[in-house]
Amino acid sequence: MRLVLATRNAHKAREFGVLMAPHEVAPLPDDVVLPPEDGTTYADNALGKARAAAAALGVPVIADDSGIEADALGGAPGVRSARFAGEDATDEENLAKLVREAPAGSRLTYVCALALVDPAAGTERVFEGRCTGTRAAERRGTGGFGYDPAFLPDDLPGDRTMAEVTPQEKARVGHRGRAVRALLAELTSG
Repeated sequence: MRLVLATRNAHKAREFGVLMAPHEVAPLPDDVVLPPEDGTTYADNALGKARAAAAALGVPVIADDSGIEADALGGAPGVRSARFAGEDATDEENLAKLVREAPAGSRLTYVCALALVDPAAGTERVFEGRCTGTRAAERRGTGGFGYDPAFLPDDLPGDRTMAEVTPQEKARVGHRGRAVRALLAELTSG
């Protein structure tokens, strides 16, 4: 099945391309306008992007919204993860703010809501994946992106951040991998 991925994030596009195999993940055409991520939940934001792209293209579309939730910060940054340090913040600025504000060893959860909108079938579904862990004492690793250098996943042996694990390990325990596996199970059963 060919699915358009409603994102302009190159890191996510690469990750979804691998996770969705053998399904083809097509890039979002430049002329498709996505709505702002102003929903109160990850599902709201994912559905908004998927609906907009599906309406513009008339083909099945997937879109995700994901973020990190810090127990020490009352669940923040949550849906504002990409804008935690400000509207135009970089990954590095967002990560630095999390490291300053959430103590080492505090609980973290990565969350991904993955929406599938199929205009021909008239269906919409949202699949959620979660990955729990703790905040590393220091940033480590060069893989991954976003908050990965400070995230120690619970489900992997050793003391490695998400930026230090292999792509295969990240796909197995990560929030996006878990959401994608739920979507793939639906596609193969339907």
